Amino acid sequence: MLGRRNVLMGVMMVWLLSGCQYLNSCDECWWYNRTPSAKLDKGVESYAEGNYIASMAALKDVLLTKLADKDDKVSAYKYLAFIHCVSGREKLCYDAFRKALALKPDFELTPAEAGHPVWGPVFRSAKAKSGK
Repeated sequence: MLGRRNVLMGVMMVWLLSGCQYLNSCDECWWYNRTPSAKLDKGVESYAEGNYIASMAALKDVLLTKLADKDDKVSAYKYLAFIHCVSGREKLCYDAFRKALALKPDFELTPAEAGHPVWGPVFRSAKAKSGK
């Protein structure tokens, strides 16, 4: 009886997971959308579209996920900082950069990001104070 149960469970798992092969990409699979990387991708995509509310929700999900790696969390803090800065919330922008730097002290913005007139100076300030 135990053998039949294992075979049945195996068949059910194959059946459940096989549906993803018919979709265009794993982005549409239920199990992929729950990963920290997928949440980060969604947050960055929403940010690029200017949907800051959806972006913040996805980025905060990344930060609350215990399985998220350090780089994902640093990226989430970076984009949250960008959102706060362009929304006129300089203190929250600074705090997000500070948290990113606490996770990864050698974190740097790209040259284009660092030259941004709104968040560039805030990042440089946070970076200078994190080194002390």
